[in-house]
Amino acid sequence: MGALLLASPARGQLPTLGDGSDMSVAAEKKLGEKIARELYRDPDYIEDPVLDEYILGIWTRLLDAARTRGDLTSELDTNFAWQVVLGKDRVINAFALPGGWMGVQLGLVNVTISSDEIAAVLAHELSHVTQRHIARLSAQQSKQLPVLIAAMILGAIAMSKNPEAGNAVLAGGQAAAIQTGLNFSRDMEREADRVGFGVMTQAGYDPQAFVTMFEKLQQASRLSDNGNFPYLRTHPMTTERIAEAQSRQQLAARPAGAGASSMLHTIMVARSRVLSNPGVDGLRAYASEADGPQAAGGDRARQVGTLYTAAFAQAKLRDFPAAQRLVARLGAAAAGDAVAVRQSRLLDAEIAFLAGDMARASSLADIAATTRPEMILGAQARIQGGKPKEAAQRLQTWVALNPRDSLAWQLLGAAYHAQGDTLRAIRAEAEAQVAHLDYQAAIDRFKAAQDVSRKAPGAGDHIEASIIDTRTRQVQSLLREQAVER
Repeated sequence: MGALLLASPARGQLPTLGDGSDMSVAAEKKLGEKIARELYRDPDYIEDPVLDEYILGIWTRLLDAARTRGDLTSELDTNFAWQVVLGKDRVINAFALPGGWMGVQLGLVNVTISSDEIAAVLAHELSHVTQRHIARLSAQQSKQLPVLIAAMILGAIAMSKNPEAGNAVLAGGQAAAIQTGLNFSRDMEREADRVGFGVMTQAGYDPQAFVTMFEKLQQASRLSDNGNFPYLRTHPMTTERIAEAQSRQQLAARPAGAGASSMLHTIMVARSRVLSNPGVDGLRAYASEADGPQAAGGDRARQVGTLYTAAFAQAKLRDFPAAQRLVARLGAAAAGDAVAVRQSRLLDAEIAFLAGDMARASSLADIAATTRPEMILGAQARIQGGKPKEAAQRLQTWVALNPRDSLAWQLLGAAYHAQGDTLRAIRAEAEAQVAHLDYQAAIDRFKAAQDVSRKAPGAGDHIEASIIDTRTRQVQSLLREQAVER
C-alpha cells in the first residue's frame, strides 16, 4: 500500500509479534526524520488545513484504538512523531515511514467512498510501524540497512511521480545489492493486515472497507505496474489476502451506518480532487459539473460534493462571481447538516479571501475558534486586511500549544513583519523551519535574529533575545546530530 512497504516472497518465518530488533527506537526515529525532511521539501507537499484536519481525525481515532489494544506501546507513543504529511500527487498511495510518520497522497483520497476506506489503509500502514517491521528487517540485515532504506524509500517516492527520476535514484550498486533483502515478507504483510484490521474495527470503522480498498489498490497496481524494479511493487494484492480480509470482515460486527458516504467525506473528496488536479482543463471540467444532474438534486451528499467541487474549481480559475454563486447554492443544499454547513462557510470565506474581500473573509472565519482551519484562514484574512495584531495574538496562543505547526509559525512571522516587529518575525520564521526539521535553515534565521538584536537593541525586548539565544543552542545541537547521521 505504500512506498515504504516493498514486498517479495518470504525467505524465512518471522515472529508474529514484537520486534527483537537491533535498531533502537531512537535510531528508528532519526531515520524517519531524515526521510520526512525530504518529504517537506518535495514540490508535491501540500499544507491544507481543511484536509489536514479530516485526515488527522481518522489518524487520531486509529492511534487511540492502537493504544487501547496495546499495539502502540508507551515507548513508541512518546518517542515517535505520529504525524501525517499530505502530497498532492494523484497516485493512489499512502506509506508509513519509520518513526511514526505517515504520507498520504491525495490520489488515495480521490478514489475512496467513505472515511472507512481511508481508515483501512492508514490502519494497515500504522501497524507496520507499531510492529516495528523496519527494525525487524534491520536485525536480519547489515548495519548499513537504515541508510539504504532511506535511499530506497526516497527513490520509490520519486518513481511514483517520475519513473526516469526514480530509476536514476535507484541505479546505483547499493540498490542492486539489497534488491532481494529489503522487502517485507508475506508474514509481515499478513501481520499488518491482521493487526490493522483489529485497529480499524476497534476504532469503529466498517470492516468491509478493508476488502474494498484491497480491491481498489489491486486494480491501481495493475494499471501502474510497468514491470521495472520488482522490489518497488508495493503490497501485492493477492487473491489470498483479499479472501483473508473478507473472512475477517464477515466475523466482525458492522457499525451502524458504516460504509455510507457522508456529506463530510464527499466534500473532502471534492476538495482533494481540485487540489490534486493541476490543469486548467481539469478545473474547467470540474466547474462544468454544476450544470449537470448531480448538482440539481437527487442524492444529497452527491449534490453537495458536486457543488463544492464546482465552486472550488471556479475559485482556482479566479472566476470569483461564479464561485460565489455556486457556494451560495452549496450552502442551501447543506442546510440542516451542521458539518456540511461548516465546510460551506469555510469555502465561502476562502473564496472571499482569494477574491481580496478581507472583510467578508474575516467575518466568516472565526480567528478565535479552537479549530485550525478557521483560525488559520482568519489569521490570513486579518494580516492581509490590515489587522496583524489580532492575528498575532491568536497565533501566539496557538503555537504555544502546537509548536510543530509550521504554517502557523509562518503566519505569525508575517503578522510580526506587518507590525514592524522584525526580531519576533525572524524568530517565528526560524521556528517554522524547525517544525519542518530543516535545522540548518532554522539556524540561519536564528543568527539573523541575533544580528538584529545586537545591531538594534531597541528592536525587541531582552526576554525575546534570550529565547532566541536558547533556541539557537538547542537547534545547533539537533543540527550536529544530523551531521553525525550523514
